[in-house]
Amino acid sequence: MLSPSIISAAAQLLPLPAWAGAGYTLRRLPGLAPAPVRPPAYVPWLYLRPVHQALQQWNEGEVLHFFLENETHTVAQLSVYLSADGHAARSPGRAPFGAVQTAPTLPETVLEAFLTTVEASLRTQGVRRLTLRPHAFAYEPAASARLATVLGRLGYQTGPVEMNSYLPLSRDYEAYLHPSERRRLRKCARHGLRFEQEPPLLLPLAYELIARSRQEKGKPLNMSLEQLQALFRALPGQVLLFSVRDAAGEWAAVSVVIEVRPDVLYHFLPASPLAYNHLSPMVLLNAGLHAFGKASGMRLLDLGISALPTGVDESLLRFKRHLGAVSGLKLTFSKELGE
Repeated sequence: MLSPSIISAAAQLLPLPAWAGAGYTLRRLPGLAPAPVRPPAYVPWLYLRPVHQALQQWNEGEVLHFFLENETHTVAQLSVYLSADGHAARSPGRAPFGAVQTAPTLPETVLEAFLTTVEASLRTQGVRRLTLRPHAFAYEPAASARLATVLGRLGYQTGPVEMNSYLPLSRDYEAYLHPSERRRLRKCARHGLRFEQEPPLLLPLAYELIARSRQEKGKPLNMSLEQLQALFRALPGQVLLFSVRDAAGEWAAVSVVIEVRPDVLYHFLPASPLAYNHLSPMVLLNAGLHAFGKASGMRLLDLGISALPTGVDESLLRFKRHLGAVSGLKLTFSKELGE
């Protein structure tokens, strides 16, 4: 990581177009995870914070961070990760989402000026293609719609279009279950299954179960145990381990859960061995996470996308719908910046 003195020396202030209006400055900072110079006028998503960006282990090309500032605060940010040859840039690097976050009141014209100036800066470095993957629409519907509108106006193409599933935590969990899942939830209770929060010291055992379950179902696991442990160390209290144990105390299911922001909980790395399929412990695990998130004052439980390399995982999507999940858009945008 670059020292503050090197970052300060390498920082650039980029002029915005006159039509953006007065009072805004665009600051470009290099390095893996620099902090914004001025405090954000919003609560940054976890994946856009320096503490998580430092864990993303981007070893291909340069990383650049763009911060739009007014006189007192940072009002928008975008971090881009360049390919090894410098011709492609993307956001995020290695995270579920990245792209642009803004203050809720930022005018659409200023957001457009911000993105136009970022594109021009990248183009002078030889970047020919920019890809942005923002959060699901459910996280902040108004901000997502505004960003999609501006990106469309700037000539970005949309794709892939993915369906994200989430549970609104204001609703009663059991009331929205499909009748078949309600029966399975009661079956879990009859067999003595229970929901638990586990200490991080059990991560190696949990990782072993996750890896084994993924292998049984032919699904890849793209995170090492060391990376997972680093995540827990860097973000205590925001990355948590939960489980469902059977009557004998054995794990029937486990999951890593991430507090993406104080109002959003992300169900990450759920796993259950095939041997427990007859008990459907995932229904109970999601019931426990729903109760945990609701008691913590959160707004939604993100169940992620249902994707296979060949397309939509229809069986997984159907299961989430049976849990009462709502479907929403998660979009990726890309643009050719030219030679």
